Amino acid sequence: MMFMAANPKIVTRVAPSPTGLFHVGTARTALFNYLYARKHGGKFILRIEDTDKARSEKKYEEDIVNGLKWLGLNWDEFYRQSERTEVYKKYLQKLLDVGKAYLDGNAVRFKNPNKKVVFNDIIRGEIATQTDDVGDFVIAKDLETPLFHFTVVVDDFEMGVTHIIRGEDHISNTPRHILLQEALGFNIPQYAHLPLILGTDRSKLSKRHGAASVNEYREDGYLPEAIVNFLAFIGWNPGDEREIFSLPELVKEFSLERIQKGAGVFNIERLNWYNKEYIKKIEPEKLAQKLFEYLPDEWKKEAEKNKAMWLKIVNLEKDRIEKLSDIKGGIGYFFNKPVYEKDLLLWRKEPDLANTKKHLEEVVKSLSAVDENNFEADKIKEAVWNFAEQEGRGSVLWPFRVALTGLEKSPDPFAVASILGKKETLDRLKNAAEKI
Repeated sequence: MMFMAANPKIVTRVAPSPTGLFHVGTARTALFNYLYARKHGGKFILRIEDTDKARSEKKYEEDIVNGLKWLGLNWDEFYRQSERTEVYKKYLQKLLDVGKAYLDGNAVRFKNPNKKVVFNDIIRGEIATQTDDVGDFVIAKDLETPLFHFTVVVDDFEMGVTHIIRGEDHISNTPRHILLQEALGFNIPQYAHLPLILGTDRSKLSKRHGAASVNEYREDGYLPEAIVNFLAFIGWNPGDEREIFSLPELVKEFSLERIQKGAGVFNIERLNWYNKEYIKKIEPEKLAQKLFEYLPDEWKKEAEKNKAMWLKIVNLEKDRIEKLSDIKGGIGYFFNKPVYEKDLLLWRKEPDLANTKKHLEEVVKSLSAVDENNFEADKIKEAVWNFAEQEGRGSVLWPFRVALTGLEKSPDPFAVASILGKKETLDRLKNAAEKI
């Protein structure tokens, strides 16, 4: 006799073990389960599989929960397996009573009927497995300590799970689970096994490929929208050229049938591209608040004191940064006078100290005539451009840039000068001339 789930609507679940940090593989599995449930008006369950008491830790559970919340993958129901021992005990006893399991010392073994198990995987098609070599596998250490294969099967039935969407590393577990489902008289859910995520060199994903825990990405200044969009495209695509999708748009477009069988590739450069695109979408004032959190404390004080200047810096840098933490790498010259060797002031096509000094002094004269209250990028450019054209742009603008920033590469030096203000700009140009 087969029991039907009480609720006929689609129910999916993500079932991580709290034995490590919340990583991108689990995050993608959660995302695909979430998308499928929401697409069909169904239910999405978070189940913490913490029956491995020796390895499970509360801090890892918190990391999983916080990571899912941050990504916007909100669940409808939450369960913790360690709180469900009595439920498992009931079903263990049922199998023992009907002779489909037996005690081996304290352990409980499932009596394998040694049959061929066939199931239709939504992604991979028909999969057939002969279960003779599985043997009579252990499903509980004792009646108080059920093991993974058993708890998963019981919970999926009790929670009404209709679609089990999980990694392809679980394909070998599925025949065991179906044997248990049949022995207990449970309905068989539909299975969809997701492709692995590999590094760009097609090897197992690791830190050297840029893979990290979700919280590490958060701390490094990645946006949740970018990570969700990026993860969705590892193994799935919408069937056209579109690349940018919000979470609601992904819900609308998602289908299991468009998931590929072959492994997906984790490309950190692609994630950086997504993140940069999402950073560009943020309103300047809101972006300024987000970026502020990544500043060193001494810079925060200055940014707080001069909010108008900080907003100008953000507008100048927003199209250059790939992640929020990048902000602190290229703007130090706004908060501290630059330190550099005088040779850096020399334009490579004219390594002449005397000419470089003359050019800097001439720029000082030109900028001294610009109204302090109208010291804007276009006015600054207008004041020095004719001279730069006459002497050679590189010969004039290279030392101008270096004097202001101490860097070979920076944003538009006229914009930098405008943010620094007239007094600070002239001071830096004079200091540069005095170095020579």
